[in-house]
Amino acid sequence: MSTYSIKDLEQLSGIKAHTLRIWEQRYDLLKPKRTESNIRYYDDDDLKLILNISLLYDNGFKISKIASMPSESIRAEVMNLTDRSLTHDDQVHALTICMIEMDEDRFDKILTTNIIKIGFEQTMLNIIYPFLSKIGLLWQTGAVNPAQEHFISNLVRQKLIVAIDGQISSGTGKKFLLFLPEGELHEISLLFATYLIKSKGHKVIYLGQSTPFKDVEVVYNLLEPDFILTVMTTLPGGKTAQEYIDLLSEKFIKSEIYVSGYQVVGQDLTMGPNVRQFTYIRDIKDVLEEMEQVLIEK
Repeated sequence: MSTYSIKDLEQLSGIKAHTLRIWEQRYDLLKPKRTESNIRYYDDDDLKLILNISLLYDNGFKISKIASMPSESIRAEVMNLTDRSLTHDDQVHALTICMIEMDEDRFDKILTTNIIKIGFEQTMLNIIYPFLSKIGLLWQTGAVNPAQEHFISNLVRQKLIVAIDGQISSGTGKKFLLFLPEGELHEISLLFATYLIKSKGHKVIYLGQSTPFKDVEVVYNLLEPDFILTVMTTLPGGKTAQEYIDLLSEKFIKSEIYVSGYQVVGQDLTMGPNVRQFTYIRDIKDVLEEMEQVLIEK
């Protein structure tokens, strides 16, 4: 079981610590525990309660009314609210609660409902990506354990694969080679790029996670892709990011190369003449739209 300070609850719920203390004193909403050294802390149940309360409070429920409701009623109201609300923040909040409770059915229902209402691409951009950013914050506070992270990543990955399978390439578009360097395992961004590229009728050669450089070379020489896309959030294959980018530029000189990720963005790196940096993986949309415009003008 994880433990949280009141500052953690503030960051995760959006409710100021001062307000939480007032609610705690006035309505007895929270019951902090104490360590042997008398330091106050909160547990998973407290976090889930505050996340639920925050969602109701942000949607007009008075705190005095919430405080009088049994926990089962609070949860039921939250579920009713997220079923009918189109607010992106509400959906992100609801997904966070599902993650903490590891409620797969509810998580799937929220994603499916949003995909039906606003489409897969907008669900990814406006709900999934903000949610994944929030997971990053949860990692920093120790609120997410590896099991929860794998649980969420696999559910999102399943949705991406289904969406990708629904895209049919016309066979007349450009050829994109997508891969992650050795040691790189987080492929959600790369899968979303695959979806965006295929949705525009282009062909994707997807090598996936932790691909040895020599294997990329083999595929490159065999299929001669027009574009290469990779993401680096860890140091790739024992090399520095600069060394790896230089190697990509040198070995794949005939292709336009796109790189993104923590090891690239905001770093003082030199890009080769055929290398372009993306701040966000979704920036591939701009490239795809530029291609469409060129075709229209022709």
